[in-house]
Amino acid sequence: MGMNVGSSSGGDEPEVMMDVNTTPLIDVMLVLLVMLIITIPIQLHSVNLDLPAGNPPPPTREPVVHEVFIDFDGTVSWDGVALPNHAAVEAKLNEVAAAEDQPEVHIKPNKLVDYGAVAAVMASAQRLGVKKMGMIGNEQFIN
Repeated sequence: MGMNVGSSSGGDEPEVMMDVNTTPLIDVMLVLLVMLIITIPIQLHSVNLDLPAGNPPPPTREPVVHEVFIDFDGTVSWDGVALPNHAAVEAKLNEVAAAEDQPEVHIKPNKLVDYGAVAAVMASAQRLGVKKMGMIGNEQFIN
């Protein structure tokens, strides 16, 4: 803070001080900031879930599983039987999608297969409505 002691003009009347004292404004702002910080609720890093109580009943029968193996050259085998083309793969996937209780489809690609061949089978399964689909044999990709 400063003080205006005299004028440079040499007159008897002192100059009017036009500066605004901002110290009280800053104090009020800091008090409001502290009050805002105090009133913010504590954030918990957890998700509350309503889980069902008890044990679910065991399945009445074992699920049907179809294994789709995709070889390194893109050849698709359905339960050990080689399929001639992609239309045959889509026909098999259409049968699975049309079933009332869909069987599981396990896709097992070879480590050297082109990604496009695997993506084509997965895209066909998704487009046809296969709900129970999974990738198996991922341990071969660990170095």
